Amino acid sequence: MTARTGQAFAILAVAAVVAAVIGGLLLLGSPKEERERRLDARRVAALQDISAAVDLYWTRQSRLPAVLAELGHERGIGVELTDPATGRPYGYRILGERSYELCASFAGGAADRGPAPEGDFWAHGDGEQCFRLEPRVVKP
Repeated sequence: MTARTGQAFAILAVAAVVAAVIGGLLLLGSPKEERERRLDARRVAALQDISAAVDLYWTRQSRLPAVLAELGHERGIGVELTDPATGRPYGYRILGERSYELCASFAGGAADRGPAPEGDFWAHGDGEQCFRLEPRVVKP
């Protein structure tokens, strides 16, 4: 192999690596965007856990908790009540005897994650989003 061929090969190899890195970033998004997607997924999971905890609380107490902190006083209930990035508590508001809403502030919306499955209750936009829920009796 001549020096010129080796140099051409090295340039092609570097170009291929650069193209692969750029393609990966375009396909997957930047590390910051991926971090935001993971945080949003954690927020949704936390809200789902809180909803299940409220269901258990409702089953045991026959009422909604006045504040989410009450969930921590119940045996067998352990949920994350604060946002993983900001440390602020998730929003909770009683709307009626049998309805409440849970709120969180999201970094990205469903368009950032691709199409949501039809009927995805937890699909969200960016910014502050609230989900209206009703407690369900949990069978032992």
